[in-house]
Amino acid sequence: MLKRAPHADTLANRPWRRSSRLRRSLDALRPLLRRPGFLLAFAIVGFALLAALAPGLLSSFDPYATSPADKLTAPNASHWFGTDELGRDLYTRVVHGASLSVQAALLAVGIALLGGLGLGILSGFAGGRIDAAIMRFIDVLLALPGLLLALAIVTAIGFGTLPVAIAVGVGIIPGFARTTRAEVLRVKTLPYVEAARLGGASWGRTLLRHILPNAWGPVAVLATLDFGAAILATAGLSFLGFGAAPPAAEWGTLIANGRHFLITAPWVSLLPGLFLVAVVFSLNHIARTFEEIQR
Repeated sequence: MLKRAPHADTLANRPWRRSSRLRRSLDALRPLLRRPGFLLAFAIVGFALLAALAPGLLSSFDPYATSPADKLTAPNASHWFGTDELGRDLYTRVVHGASLSVQAALLAVGIALLGGLGLGILSGFAGGRIDAAIMRFIDVLLALPGLLLALAIVTAIGFGTLPVAIAVGVGIIPGFARTTRAEVLRVKTLPYVEAARLGGASWGRTLLRHILPNAWGPVAVLATLDFGAAILATAGLSFLGFGAAPPAAEWGTLIANGRHFLITAPWVSLLPGLFLVAVVFSLNHIARTFEEIQR
């Protein structure tokens, strides 16, 4: 008689398990679809990401084409955000500026995520003197104002979008390190981790299979929050003149260019600023919603 392979039942059950996981994921998303605020925030963030990836789909104007005859035109049907001091379409420049701003924020969060995860895992997993030394270093970074630290780094490595992203990323590493450490300390004392160790699993396997997947939730929420904070910080540094050089369309630079026309043409600074605030608030709302769901 032929014997069934030991893993035959497992292979047969895989499609069912996939459908079960998909069903659970859809069940988790249904409460979100009933929240108008979440849907609006998701739409705004989706628009910003689409603008960063394919700005040509959202505007047909050239972001660098000047038209002196149309300078400082108020918002109208042709120019939704009006025009700037050189007659360039402001809505188009905001859309094309999403690419630099979002890329800088993603790079900053990526740097902070890698650095913070590494320090937090090492600190929480090793403990003892290593934990104390890393936490004292993190405390020193936290004692420095984030903007002052970013300004010092940008001054040291130079101006531009990439240096600004690096400076902002280094400034938000402490938050990731402390959150990761706290989650690692919490998860590694749970019964299933101790059971895995008693079952013969190595520390590396225990870390990758049991601790990190269960400690990832709060870190992911923090990454979403800090993505908005990174957009705001990079725009602030660009506003101060440390970002991309003109005529590059960057959100902070666009706001800075309009500060000379706040009385005669307030939309030049106001509308890019409102768009920036909407994106940051939307990211914060999405992060808070995910945090509520996890609880």
